[in-house]
Amino acid sequence: MQWLERLFGKSKAEDVDVAATMAAAYQASSRGDYAKALDLWAPLAHAGVPRAQNNIGACFAEGLGVERDDALALKWLTLSADAGDPVGRRNLAALYFKGQDSLGQGIEADFDRAAELYRLAAEAGDGPAQDMLSWMLLEGETITLDPAEARRWALAAAEQGVAASMTRLGMIYHNALGVERDPAEAAAWWRKAAAAGDADGQAMLGAAHHLGAGVPRDPVQALALLLRAKANGSALADPFLPAARLFLNSTEIAEAEQRAAKPDVEAVA
Repeated sequence: MQWLERLFGKSKAEDVDVAATMAAAYQASSRGDYAKALDLWAPLAHAGVPRAQNNIGACFAEGLGVERDDALALKWLTLSADAGDPVGRRNLAALYFKGQDSLGQGIEADFDRAAELYRLAAEAGDGPAQDMLSWMLLEGETITLDPAEARRWALAAAEQGVAASMTRLGMIYHNALGVERDPAEAAAWWRKAAAAGDADGQAMLGAAHHLGAGVPRDPVQALALLLRAKANGSALADPFLPAARLFLNSTEIAEAEQRAAKPDVEAVA
């Protein structure tokens, strides 16, 4: 494969238009042609372009257009991260968070290193890294629990449209994690998350409508949201679904099912 020769230095990247090449590679990867994308990224990565190094590392990590290779993923993501690329830092953090071991190439989980890298990426404005750092700080299982810091990073990620952080903010206010309990604020964040398509946000907003917690009690809308959440893969909907159905007649259940099937269940509230 031509890109392998480029990757290991058998071709040069002189006179390459970096922006145009990256754009062409992005277009190729967007249509699933990772072989073409890798062919374009390879000379840039070898020449030291951090985002191209990240992209090649991510392909090795996920087996996209190439056999998965943890050692090469680690190599290229480390180069990208060391050069300061926030996406490279986030993807390298994911390697250390999960640990990888394919083909006997072990990368041991290192939660402290993962948190350090997520924080660097978060401080550089990377929304997904802010979200993940918030999760780690709130769970308190892999690094020290810090609800206030978790809320700060969740807010930063939510401002960038990261729906999972919107749901987490709802949980923070619902469970009074470093803040006063505020059902209305919780529901407001779940509404934003639900509108952004987050399944857990849909489930929690449905539960709020079922209980009348922070929003008016609305059994039909509750069931519609819970059905949408379950269809989108949220296990949080399961405990509420039987009770939500119990309070509705067959006509109301049919109405809820129709709402759930619409593209935006919140738009028909």
